[in-house]
Amino acid sequence: MDLALSDFLNLALNGLAEGLLVALPALAVTLVFGVARFPNAAVGDFVSLGSFGALTAHRLSGGSMLAAGIGAAAAGAAGTWLGWRLAFAPLLRRKGLALLLTSIGVGFVLRAAMGLGFGHEIKLFDLPPMRAWRWGDLVINPLDVFVGGMSLACVVLVFALLRFTSTGRTMRAIADDMDLARVVGIDSRAAMTRMWLLSGIVCGVAGLAYGLKTQVSPESGADMLLAAFAAAVVGGLGNPLGAVLGAIGLGVLQELSTPFVGFTYKIALSYVAMLLVLLWRPQGLFGRVQGVR
Repeated sequence: MDLALSDFLNLALNGLAEGLLVALPALAVTLVFGVARFPNAAVGDFVSLGSFGALTAHRLSGGSMLAAGIGAAAAGAAGTWLGWRLAFAPLLRRKGLALLLTSIGVGFVLRAAMGLGFGHEIKLFDLPPMRAWRWGDLVINPLDVFVGGMSLACVVLVFALLRFTSTGRTMRAIADDMDLARVVGIDSRAAMTRMWLLSGIVCGVAGLAYGLKTQVSPESGADMLLAAFAAAVVGGLGNPLGAVLGAIGLGVLQELSTPFVGFTYKIALSYVAMLLVLLWRPQGLFGRVQGVR
């Protein structure tokens, strides 16, 4: 197989775009795990809800991408807030397994509701045709640049909120020790609500990004759930930076492997990498973090 350096660079750029796409749901997974201490299996369905919110706002506004972003964030936040209030809050003191099973049920209910409300047929954003940018042998899709930039901006804003705001500090305190946080006067339920809203906004933006890149359907978000979990596990559950870097690393690894294993089997490499990481470092590549850092 005769591959030039430019071929690998193009594959790496594609992998970077795919990794940034998965980084947002992986970040949502690790936010919930870091603070609430359970793997949220409904993340993919919240992403689908964000896609429908974005598509609806995009069509009603005559094609405004700003309106699509607002609609995506609002739909995602509303979905996670309702899930928190109706399903997760009453079980807050239960073990992680009970919350995991609850999240699976929330995902099924949400998927069925989206199917009833929007139908199961595939929907697409009405986007103008875009010509690829070329620099020598490098080929860059403008849509990849837009989606990747939007995902990266969302990640930076989330990190800034966690690091520099009082909301982020209270979330980190609860992640470290919920009982101690209560003793010093932190309202754990209010902070937990903010965490769910933040996770929902991240899922909503992920839904917009995924809808622009692929399609919109009740099942579309669930298709990326396993990739998001793999990235979060590789990076270290509860570590937001690790989740993002894990997603990017796995995305690049998958694309670079395409000439050798083909399109069919490249997806399996994420799970092989996850298995190797779990065998070598069960806490993930970036170590075990006791909460959101």
